[in-house]
Order: sequence, then C-alpha cells, then structure tokens
Amino acid sequence: MTDEKKFVPFISANENMKEFTIRALLIGLVLAVVLGAANAYLGLKAGMTIAATYPAAVIGMAILRFFKGSILEENFTRTVGSIGESVAAGAIFTLPAFYISGVWSGEEFSSINSYLTASLILITGGTLGVLFVALLRRVMVEDKELPFPESVAAAEIHKTGQGGAGGSKYLFSAMIVGALVKIAGDLRLFATEWTHFIKTSTASFANGKMLEGGFLAGGPNISPAYLGVGYIIGPKLSALNFSGSVMAWGLMVPMLLMMLGSSFVASLPVNEGLDASTSIVAWENAANVVWREIVRIIAIGGMLVAACFTLYRMRSSLGTGLRRSVKDLKRAAQGSEENIDRTEKDLKSSWILIGICAAAVLTFIITYFIFHTSILVAVVASTIMIVLAFFFAAVSGYLVGIIGSSNNPISGLTLTALVVTAIVLVACGVDASHGGVAAVLGIAAIVCVAAAVGGEMFQDLKAGHILGGTPWRMQIGDIIGVLISGFVMFGVLIILNQGDINMGIEQGYQGGFGSKNLSAPQAGLMATLSQGIVGGQMTWALITAGMILGFAFILMGIKSPMLIFVGMYLPFNTVFAIFAGGLIKGILDLYAARRKYNERQIATVENTGVLLASGMIAGEALMGLVIAIFAMFNIFFSNMLSIGSPLYSIGIVIVLIIGYFFVNIPLKKADSMKK
Repeated sequence: MTDEKKFVPFISANENMKEFTIRALLIGLVLAVVLGAANAYLGLKAGMTIAATYPAAVIGMAILRFFKGSILEENFTRTVGSIGESVAAGAIFTLPAFYISGVWSGEEFSSINSYLTASLILITGGTLGVLFVALLRRVMVEDKELPFPESVAAAEIHKTGQGGAGGSKYLFSAMIVGALVKIAGDLRLFATEWTHFIKTSTASFANGKMLEGGFLAGGPNISPAYLGVGYIIGPKLSALNFSGSVMAWGLMVPMLLMMLGSSFVASLPVNEGLDASTSIVAWENAANVVWREIVRIIAIGGMLVAACFTLYRMRSSLGTGLRRSVKDLKRAAQGSEENIDRTEKDLKSSWILIGICAAAVLTFIITYFIFHTSILVAVVASTIMIVLAFFFAAVSGYLVGIIGSSNNPISGLTLTALVVTAIVLVACGVDASHGGVAAVLGIAAIVCVAAAVGGEMFQDLKAGHILGGTPWRMQIGDIIGVLISGFVMFGVLIILNQGDINMGIEQGYQGGFGSKNLSAPQAGLMATLSQGIVGGQMTWALITAGMILGFAFILMGIKSPMLIFVGMYLPFNTVFAIFAGGLIKGILDLYAARRKYNERQIATVENTGVLLASGMIAGEALMGLVIAIFAMFNIFFSNMLSIGSPLYSIGIVIVLIIGYFFVNIPLKKADSMKK
C-alpha cells in the first residue's frame, strides 16, 4: 500500500487527439532550422547559445492557433522545433575546429566533401542522442527526484496558451526590431562599435631605458543579440563575463605592450609604413595582435581548467548519472513493449539497437575511409564513440533534469570526450599525419551532438509527459528534425565563415572562424587541444599560464571561472554589449523588487523578458545570416549607402531605447495582472 498519488497527464492516455500531423511536423522543421541557425550565429559570435524550447513553444502555438491545432500538436511542434538548437550547439562547439586547426582549409571547408562529412557527423550524433533517450526515457522522466524545471515551465506555457495568453506578439515584435537594427548598422546608418587607443606618456627609468605603452578603450557593440544574451544570463553572470574582458584589455594587453615596446610594434607586418613612435593606428594594431596571439591562448588554458572544474563540481551528479545510466539500461531492456498506454510507448527496442549499430558503422566509415586512419584506429574510435555517447547523453539528461538545458555543461562534456579520445587514439599509434586530429575532432563532434540532443530531448519528453504526448511520435519527429538540421547546419557554418572571410577582405581584417566577428571560443579550445595532444603543437607556456590563473580563480571561490575566460577570449566590444544587457536585467529586477510583485507577476516579468530577448537574438541572427549570404557573393551592405562617417552616438541612443522597452514592457505586463 502507498499513499503516493498517481501521476495524471493533462491529456489522458485514452484521448485520441491530433498530434503527429503534417502541419505540426512542417512547422516544427522550419523552427528547427530557423532557431538552429540563429543559435549557430549567436554561439560563434558570443560563445553562448540559448534554449530554443520557449521560442519554439510560443511561435508554434501562434501559428497552430490559425489552424485550430490541438495542444498535443503544439507540444509536437515545440519538440521538433527545439531540436535544431541542439544540433547547432554540437556543430559550433566542434566543426569550426576543423578550420581553425587547419585540417580543412578555407576552400576545403566550403567543399561538397566537407559538407557531406560534417552533415554525416551531425546526423550520426543527433540520431544516437534520440535513440539513447528513447532507451532511457521512461525511467528518467518518471523519476520524482528530477524536477526538470524548464520542462515544467514549457508545459505551463502550453497550458496557459489554451486560454489565449501566448505572448507571441512580444517575440515577433522583438524579432523585427532586432532585424531592423542589424540591417541599419550594416548599412552604416550608425557606427556599431567604437575603439580608441590611448597612448600613455613615456616612462624613464634610472638606467635610461624608455618604455612606451597604452591601452585600447572601447564601447559596447550595438547589437540586439548581445543585449539579449546579457539580459537572459542576468547581471551577475554578465558581470563575471565582463570582468574577464576588463582583465584582458585593462591589464594583460597594456602590460605586455609595455614590456614588448615600440620596437615590437614597428616590427609587425601589419604596421609596415607606420611610425611606431607616433602612429596610434600602429599601437592599436599591436594591441590586437597581443590579444590574439598571447592573451587568447592564455584564456584557452583557463577554459580547460574551468571546464574540468565545472565537471568536478558536478561530480556527485555526474557519478549518479553514470550509475543510473547503467541501471536504467538494464531496466529498459527488461521492460515489456506490449499493452502499454499511448503516453508510455517509446520506439521499439529492436529499432533502437539497429540504429545504434548503424551509427557505429557510420563512425567507422568516417574515420577509416574519410579521415584515412588505420582499421584498428577506426574500430577503436567507433567503440569509444558509442560508449561515450551513451554515457554523456544519459548524464546530459540527468543534469537537464536538475538544472535545465540552459545550464547544461555540454562544452565540458565534449572536452572530456575529446581528451579521452585523443589519448586513446594516440596510444593506438595515430598522429597528425594520419588523420589523427580529424578523427579526434570527428568523434568529439558526434559525442557532443549526442549529448546536446540527449539533454534537449529529455527536457521535451518530460514536458510531453506532463501534457500527455506520445513518446514514440515525438522521438520520430526529433529524428526527422535531426536529419533536416544536420543537412542544414553545416551550410549555415559555411555561409557565416565565407561571408566573414569576404567581409574581412573588404574591411581590412582576417575573417573566418576565430576572427573578431566569429570568435568560436569552444571550437578554438577543441582545435588547440587536439593539435596539442595528437600533433604536439601545444603552446605550453601560455596554456600553463592560463591553467595557473584558472586554479587561482578557483582558490578565490569564483563559481563560474569559465565565463571569465570566455570574456578574455571574446572581443571587448562584444563582452561590453553582453554586460550592458545584464545591467538592463539588473535594473528590471530592482524595479520588480520595489513593486513587491507576487509569484505570478514575477513569473510574468521573467517570461515576457525572455521572449523579448529571444526575439532580439533571433531577429539579428537571421538578418546576419542574410547579410552573410550576400557577402559570399561580394555584395556588402556597407557599400550601398554613402552618408559620410556614421555616428556611434546614434547607436548608443538605440541601446538606451531598447533597454527602456526591455524594462518597461515586462513591468506593464505584470502590473496589468494586479487584482
């Protein structure tokens, strides 16, 4: 006997409601591509992605309302629509590393062979994630120890939407604003960034040696997407992120410039024809070189320690997740597939087993026939991939159940997979000349996508469990979503990379992944580690300095050292803009606290603000993708209008206006709910 109340879904298992329909699938696939592309753009530029569950839920509800769709159709659309973000996360964390490490050159990266290889990697990893989730779903989503906070919130959005309160107008309006600001900036109606090198006076010492230096000052990039990111992560985390940039540009770069001196500035090829003693441009160029070639390498060492520290802090949860994954696999294998309610029916175990074997074969084909390793290495790589993908997909789902997908440490899990794979393959005799770096990056990419998709799917299946969705239908929908997203996402990376290369030629900077516009910090870390372990190309002095600095931050009790090092790795203007978004959220929190809102009003403020921020991000990202497509064909928006020197002050006014509405709209929405 037990007093425990039996769970009852919002739509009972006996109700035969429309769910897996062509319209719901098509809407979901479009959202998967659009939101995935937006997250790819954001992740490459800012090093962060946002959860697509809420935007997918709101947009899907708004569209299906015209067709009088059911709540289960809305749930199905959200599930398929949010999977693209996971595929995009796996793509941006790993695939640009093929370019940064030199495995694929600029032209090779954009070739049809690389496109097919990358798409195969993404589809293999994504499908594996879905299959492992289908194997473990029942025991995971029914565990009462896992609160799944974001799943509950997503389910509530659908329930509330049944009463007509969807909030889609905020999301769509913000998307339009984000797109308009992006296109206006590229048309040079205003300056999107401002930097100025401040040269300090010459210092004279007792030995007569003269030292010169200075520092590069700048303002926030005028970017709705960066403001939206800062708003979502909040004032505390954005301040941590900004502190890393302040440390890089306010301490490290000036100190190194002072030590290297004017002779170093004059020796740089980029400064040919410039007088280092008088030219501010020469010193600004030197500051950027020091940051790119020294400070960012130190940041990579710090990110390595920070990722390990993140996993160490979660050691209890990770250990529990690993133990559960083995136990749950045994329980899933013992489960009966007959006489199961609609709301409890997953994909057949036989299909799952066939799919896992197919993924292992595909990994062997990629490693042996495409990356040209030995048969032994290919077999070992396939085995490692299956084991790591299973455990990390399960662990990812467990962590999502505790903290939600927005805080899931996918990059840390991927880093672990990369290091383990690299060490094992090197032990098998692989080196950089025999596809070693490519094989390591390929396996890490498959595992990364599997873990990202696994976490997102557990979140969506939990929301579906609450609403009364049919698991196997959601799983089939996600496999289709993975296939479409897998074929699209690398095309998005090609467009962004080539567009930035062409824009760099036009505007006088070195474009492509790793540039000031497409920093791709996680991929840079993966490239450095794979080259270092397999090819022996690690810059150990700088990496070690970063690792020591990371240990120092941990000893100081800093909870999120990764954010500090990402701030060091990204351009100052980018991080400043993210910090500005965090400040806007902090101002909103202060006003909300003064008004003493109840729990329902606080939730309204949070949800409305997230929708506005998500809309700004999506709007700019999609317009940025359009601009990159034009840049691929050497059509630059910056050359379309000739209005003289654009003013940065106009951009600052735009930021202030955006900040005003970020604060005012959520407060008004909450005030309207007062009884």
